[in-house]
Amino acid sequence: MLAQATAVLPAEDIQRAKLFYTEKLGLSVLFEMTEGILFKCEDGSTIFLYPHERTLATHTAASFVVKDLLTEVKELRSRGVVFEDYDEPQIKTEDGVNQQNDGKAAWFVDREGNIIGVVQM
Repeated sequence: MLAQATAVLPAEDIQRAKLFYTEKLGLSVLFEMTEGILFKCEDGSTIFLYPHERTLATHTAASFVVKDLLTEVKELRSRGVVFEDYDEPQIKTEDGVNQQNDGKAAWFVDREGNIIGVVQM
């Protein structure tokens, strides 16, 4: 059976990415090497960022699953994270939050251009 997964994301400027993921998102660094930086999330899952030229992904590259989306969004905003607003047929947000019957979601773009989701299911 597959277990815990790790998101692997490109970072045009690895030090700028490190500051964003530690200072803005509050993640801790598990280890750094020339190939990239591994960040630890509160639940033990990880995100690996590696040096690479900026890519153009127009979709969610990684998501954090949280128990209380509104509290998390408020906390991240207090650290300077800016959430996206969408008004599309499939996704509409109000004050950065998409609310559907089975959950809530919000998205931000990290400093490297990766679209990151925050999801409550």
